[in-house]
Amino acid sequence: MSDSTLDRRSFLKRAGLAGGALGLGIASTGCSQSASGAGAAGVRVAGRVTSNGSGLPNVRVTDGLSVVQTDADGQFTLPADGRQPYVYISIPAGYAIPQTGTGTARFFEPLGDDPEQSVSFELDPLPTSDTRHAFLVLADPQTEDTYEMERFHGETVPAVQNTVQGLNGAPVFGVGNGDLMFDNLELFPEYERAVDRMGIPFFQVVGNHDLNFDSPAHRGSYETFRDHFGPGHYSFDRGDVHYVVLNNSYWPGKDGFGRDTDSYFGHIDDRQLYWLANDLATVHTNQPVVVFAHIPMLGTLYERQGDERPSPRGMTINRSVLYEMLDPFPEAHIIAGHTHENEHRRHANIHEHIVGTVCGAWWTGPITRDGTPNGYAVYEVDGTDISWHYQPSQHDADYQMRVYAPGADPERSDQVIANVWDADDAWSVVWYEDGSEQGEMEPYVGTDPLSEELHRGDDKPERRTWVEPTPTAHLFAATPSPSAAEVRVEATDRFGRTYTETIGLV
Repeated sequence: MSDSTLDRRSFLKRAGLAGGALGLGIASTGCSQSASGAGAAGVRVAGRVTSNGSGLPNVRVTDGLSVVQTDADGQFTLPADGRQPYVYISIPAGYAIPQTGTGTARFFEPLGDDPEQSVSFELDPLPTSDTRHAFLVLADPQTEDTYEMERFHGETVPAVQNTVQGLNGAPVFGVGNGDLMFDNLELFPEYERAVDRMGIPFFQVVGNHDLNFDSPAHRGSYETFRDHFGPGHYSFDRGDVHYVVLNNSYWPGKDGFGRDTDSYFGHIDDRQLYWLANDLATVHTNQPVVVFAHIPMLGTLYERQGDERPSPRGMTINRSVLYEMLDPFPEAHIIAGHTHENEHRRHANIHEHIVGTVCGAWWTGPITRDGTPNGYAVYEVDGTDISWHYQPSQHDADYQMRVYAPGADPERSDQVIANVWDADDAWSVVWYEDGSEQGEMEPYVGTDPLSEELHRGDDKPERRTWVEPTPTAHLFAATPSPSAAEVRVEATDRFGRTYTETIGLV
């Protein structure tokens, strides 16, 4: 094996998965070797991956546990676990994302009961290189009824169309990053109709509100999701980047009396981790890895709220295993949603993104709980360089902060406040008084004044009275002099882009 890929057996051992409770062997990287994982329900799947009639080498093929790669002629043999619902490929760089009739990604085939099966995959080459590409992350559309779905179609879909047009023909894909629904799974077809209108291929992530809560166990909880979108965990390549989708919305099911054994919580089950170890063992260690999961690994919301520890519903309890798997890669990103706020967090080589939501505060108004506008994240990739910005659905891309005059926050009545929703520790937020630079604004944890106005109180907001403002760390304050007539705020992001807002004080 090349030094640029990981040793599979040691990788599994480090992750604590080799020879564990799954009772599975080590999957092969070549189809001439045995890849265990079939067991008593074993299925032997043979096939070929082609493009324009020619076989494609080194394409990953999986049943969601074992991983093999095609030979020089595109042939593969996969000893699969017959209990797995699909056999599927990791779409390689340079080839178009296969789509259903509505635009969702279609990279899988059902796995039947026959002990010997044959399956083939045909891929179309992209007309241009995807070394430069882009992707959009739509976290928490979370539609529950016709009113919310109409807003999704009326606000988000046109915004995405405009964003795609502004990317000047670069290959683009979208990610519905979980909570596509708000428990009403009958609306999945309306989500698919929205994807069709957006006009780009979309991958989907399982969210906690996309589950069948009457399921007796986790494996059945996302059956409806699978019927529409396929596997709950998978990978693909675009350009020089390896992308991974995980399902960490874990539902423990009901007991024998039909009672909930517990609420959902953030957890990546052993079968996914086993597959992920096999998948990452085929990835060059100089490739960036981007992981999509609905529930964050660990945000700081609990600290900002003054809680002693995070809720299992708001973080991934076995995140340390994923962290260790990503440790060999110099650049790794984990992109989540779920908490209806915008946040960035670093863990060693990993940049964790918690993306503000499409639905904001559950479709109650124009912002979510921390003041971030309803919207989505836009990522642009050039080789191994990844940049991003937050795109409000109802504003231009340069709308990256909201500035408040003194008096907006009673606790800081003499201060100008800026909510810079996508700020991280690499941003610079500088303020000017009557044209004279005054230096960096003071970062602090507090609540957004507009969120206070719209969400605070037992009777607000009207449609979701349980929504309340959330303390956030992307607020900045400065104290102008009593005679100041104007304050200008300049926020510069980690990529050198500067955004400006000016307010008058008299």
